[in-house]
Amino acid sequence: MVTVLSDSAWRGYAVVLVDLQKDFWPDDVASTAPDLPVHVADLLEYSRTHDLTVVHVRARFDADGGNWMARYRLRGRIPCIDGTAGVETLPFAREIAGEPVVIKHSFDGFLNTELHDLLTTRGIRALLIGGLVTSTCVLFTAATATQLGYLVSVLSDCCSDFEDAHSATLAAYPFVFDVVRSTEIAERRDEWDVQLKTMHPDA
Repeated sequence: MVTVLSDSAWRGYAVVLVDLQKDFWPDDVASTAPDLPVHVADLLEYSRTHDLTVVHVRARFDADGGNWMARYRLRGRIPCIDGTAGVETLPFAREIAGEPVVIKHSFDGFLNTELHDLLTTRGIRALLIGGLVTSTCVLFTAATATQLGYLVSVLSDCCSDFEDAHSATLAAYPFVFDVVRSTEIAERRDEWDVQLKTMHPDA
């Protein structure tokens, strides 16, 4: 595998946005984080201005159930079915040219997808993860990322869930990921660089 190293000042870092799609943003979830659209839009603007790698991960399932998780076949329904309005990306989170989109068929952005290879090829070692929903696909993706050796931070203001689930998830896993607001990433950079050097001394 050939590693393509960016010349960006944020070389080695990537923003990963998970499942920012209509089916995961019903009114009862949206009401718990009314500022999420602004925070995600601001994060994307910052990332694009500073050449920070952005990767979009999205759920997409066939209507015939062929790529559904088994439990959802038992239920007879699943979010983000191809061809429905629910699979559409939320307007504030759409990709631009050059930003990769990874399609998943599970809770985990890494499971049976090209995400790890894509990040490895770009020399990425630290992930800033946001998206929907905090207690499920954000959590599962962040947990796998940590187990794969990435330094992981979850962007608390760029993900959402039912309020209790959101807060409980962010508080429960300090051994898996750091929690940071998107507005704090520039000031946390030096700290993360030191942590990365400890994790990967030969890098």
